[in-house]
Amino acid sequence: MNQSLILAANIVAVTVLVFRLYYPRYRRKDMVVAILSLNIGVMAVATALASAEVSAGLGLGLFGVLSIIRLRSSELAQEEVAYYFSALALGLLAGVQVSPAWLTPALMAALVAALYVGDHPLLFADTRHQTVNLDTAYTNESALIIRLEGLLDAEVLRVKIKRVDLVNDTTSVDVRFRLRRTPGSSPARHVAASASSMR
Repeated sequence: MNQSLILAANIVAVTVLVFRLYYPRYRRKDMVVAILSLNIGVMAVATALASAEVSAGLGLGLFGVLSIIRLRSSELAQEEVAYYFSALALGLLAGVQVSPAWLTPALMAALVAALYVGDHPLLFADTRHQTVNLDTAYTNESALIIRLEGLLDAEVLRVKIKRVDLVNDTTSVDVRFRLRRTPGSSPARHVAASASSMR
């Protein structure tokens, strides 16, 4: 396959990634700029490295350093890290010659499809993750779970105690839970609320 077609496939893939998947769900303009510039930059450098007498290890090490610097400069959620990494991977795929030629666009499509499915609002729509600070020091995990389920009106799936302060009588916990459906509610309503919160 012609290299220009592969580069065009990368442009299409990163456009779908940013403007059809990422931005409608997270609405972070700064990350749109970061993802697009990362992708095009990686593609350009990978293309140059592929045609130059330069070690591939040096190029990949450079990308690793740049991505670590960017990710450490601003706090990102795990989902946003996935988009950022995918943009980097798409750029590398476009810039490096892969044999057979059809494998490059196939891998690009698989990467975008994985993000579409894995980060879809319908997937585990009732599940939430939250850090909760309580005004009581809990040393009994069963009592803690009962309190959390009452506060959140949800089924606690996993709880991790981050800090118990016996002096100030507080507890900080990381909790993952599933919302309870009230009578008359439907999965579609939960999904709609989840989807609207991502827009």
